[in-house]
Amino acid sequence: MGAQLRVYKRRIRSVTATKKITKAMEMISASRIVKAQRAVAASTPYADELTRAVTAVATRSNAKHPLTHENPNAKRAAVLLVTADRGLAGGYSTNAIKQAVTLTARLKAEGKEVVTYVAGRKGVQYYGFRNLAVADSWTGFSDKPTYADAKTVSATLIEAFTAEAGGVDELHLVSTEFVSMLTQNAIDARLLPLKLDELESTGEGAKTPQVFPLYDFEPSAEGVLDALLPRYVESRIYNALLQSAASEHAARRRAMKSATDNAGELIKSLTRLANSARQAEITQEISEIVGGANALADASAGSE
Repeated sequence: MGAQLRVYKRRIRSVTATKKITKAMEMISASRIVKAQRAVAASTPYADELTRAVTAVATRSNAKHPLTHENPNAKRAAVLLVTADRGLAGGYSTNAIKQAVTLTARLKAEGKEVVTYVAGRKGVQYYGFRNLAVADSWTGFSDKPTYADAKTVSATLIEAFTAEAGGVDELHLVSTEFVSMLTQNAIDARLLPLKLDELESTGEGAKTPQVFPLYDFEPSAEGVLDALLPRYVESRIYNALLQSAASEHAARRRAMKSATDNAGELIKSLTRLANSARQAEITQEISEIVGGANALADASAGSE
């Protein structure tokens, strides 16, 4: 019984130490979510307005620019996958990877060669473990991305898209959309070529015409689109990185809270088992004492 009691006490100490770690990680993630949400709220209007401006310029011009002109014979497509650098975030990275796998399968079914780019160690480890080709990867900034990180990623993708030989015809982005503290959705979107759609959805799901401003192009519409191409890609990727960072913190906070609660329940269960073992040990000792006393009493009575 004594050995069993020591095992329970050792497990209680181990689980208690783990609980302290998960609780600390939960509090850290909870504090970082607020900053991440503010960053998302600050970048989203800029990305949306820049996309709207590019759409307006492309719609009001007759130029066939790579930014807006869709190649009917597209053969190669680039997919950028955004995952986390660290684990302990529930299904955050797994859901994004599954979305990327689904998108890759769909593009291959369309007869396109897929070139994969990965941001985040979890995605790099997934493709590396399965010996899947990755054109380029970036790590070290998943939980706190900066605009410089987005420019670094964008430069490689823009170079691949604008290359005359060996380039790609489409650019797709797989990231995680931050909806709320409890909801984060893995999504995929085509960044290039830009889908020109002058109809905007309303809250009821209906379509209403979107009015674009009139622009004078100087020196030309092609020149304006050339200048807007890197800004558009950078802003969209930066916003996706920020949304993914906020989603990562929210997923990790939720996962660590669940781990902390489970550790508390396990400690209660182990404490009950330890109490039972201690009670059984005490009962056994009392029984041995009583048995010994009875044996002495019987021996004394026999000698008389």
